[in-house]
Amino acid sequence: MARVRVDGPTLTDDDSPEEMLDKLSQRLQGRKSDEEQWNDLYNGEEPLLFASPEFEEQTGGLFDGFSDNWCRTVPDACRERLKVTAFQGADGQLDKEAMDAWRRNEADVEVGLALLDALVVSRSHALVWNPTGEASDITFLPPGQAVVDYAPGARRVRRAGMNMWSDGSYDFATLFVRGRDGQPPMVYRRQRRTGGTWESRTIGLRSSERVDFPNPMGAAGAVPIVEIANRARLGGDPESDIKQVAALQRTVNTLWAHLLTGADYMALPQRAVLGMDKPMRDIRDDEGNIVDEEEIPLTKFGRDRLLWLPQVGASIAQFSAADLRNYLVVIEAAVKHIAAQTRTPPHYLLGEMSNIAADALTAAESGLVAKAKDKQTYFGADIREIVRLEALASGDSVRAQSIAMGKVLWRDAQYRSEAQYADALTKYKAIGVPDEALWRMIPDIEPEQVEAWIRMRDAQAQAAAQAAAAAFNEFGPKDDTGDGDEEGEEGAA
Repeated sequence: MARVRVDGPTLTDDDSPEEMLDKLSQRLQGRKSDEEQWNDLYNGEEPLLFASPEFEEQTGGLFDGFSDNWCRTVPDACRERLKVTAFQGADGQLDKEAMDAWRRNEADVEVGLALLDALVVSRSHALVWNPTGEASDITFLPPGQAVVDYAPGARRVRRAGMNMWSDGSYDFATLFVRGRDGQPPMVYRRQRRTGGTWESRTIGLRSSERVDFPNPMGAAGAVPIVEIANRARLGGDPESDIKQVAALQRTVNTLWAHLLTGADYMALPQRAVLGMDKPMRDIRDDEGNIVDEEEIPLTKFGRDRLLWLPQVGASIAQFSAADLRNYLVVIEAAVKHIAAQTRTPPHYLLGEMSNIAADALTAAESGLVAKAKDKQTYFGADIREIVRLEALASGDSVRAQSIAMGKVLWRDAQYRSEAQYADALTKYKAIGVPDEALWRMIPDIEPEQVEAWIRMRDAQAQAAAQAAAAAFNEFGPKDDTGDGDEEGEEGAA
């Protein structure tokens, strides 16, 4: 969903293409720090925080690569429930052409990556274009490569969009601008030395390609870059799902570091010898004369499991091993807080699941299911816009209008067993729900498979009708017209 607040320089109608590119690239740069932070947390590369300077000095870099990473589990658990299955037009019919284009561009696979990026870093983008004039392209862009600007006071109207990438020496950008001041929507291609000023693009362009030209998709699809925003609000920027996990994730990492350090130093009972000097041994020269003495390493006594106490009054005391369960209790409480705040089922995080009834499992996952359905609503609006632009890029404005009034169909966010689905569908059948509607409710069943089932059902019904007609002709009533004529002739005689 679009935003109102702008996280960077504001575009004006008087800006040149180069000024727009400067402002939009500044926005990308401004988002980079947050995106790197959320990516590091997702990848488990967060440095150890919440530890005292003394602890860090003692352990050094021992725990630099350690993370009990829940920041990956939380977005992954939601993304697994987000699978697009079909597109429906305004008339309620499935749009086969849209699904064909979706698969042709492998968007059925890459949309999962785009949604995961949106969950992790708050947003991702898709570019819809038709470079050859034949088949349209749907390309999902990685974070940090695209940005969309919205018209002031109009949350859904994209005023400009930029796709920017680099080869290490040059930055390249394509700028899409909505029509303004009676001018048509335009496309600008620019390049610059990294950190330099923008100039017309010459590198990598074929002689037939233009630098500045009207957008061939027309006014209805002026800016073909769509922002897929996560947790957008009316007056704020999109948010990462990791944001609310970050503090507890850092707490858990610190607690584990303390636990492991305690296990290293205090997990075993420690013994102390009281009332006795340190054990020493003589150092002799080649002739056997005592020239010095040295301490006997205490590790030797631990290894030999033997300690001789020759001094009168010497005794042995013992320090009990540290109870590390207190750390585990706090860690478990932190993980439960993560589960509650992110609506992630506890058994996803704690692994505690055995002999759970189906109703109890459904209740445990109700929060995640509600969260996934909420994501389907908002992500679905962005995906519907992507498919609408694909129809415009293909030159089919009628289909584009139908998709704009249609909806995106998703796989059921609630995981159920086959027996549960069969029971539910049987009950729907009993109240008169058509077979086609029931088949579409089955998870992971593609629309083409439903159409194949319809054809097979119709063919089976037709074959049964033909067989019944043949049987009726063979065993049914006979034509007795001839017998009646003979009886009539006999009566006349």
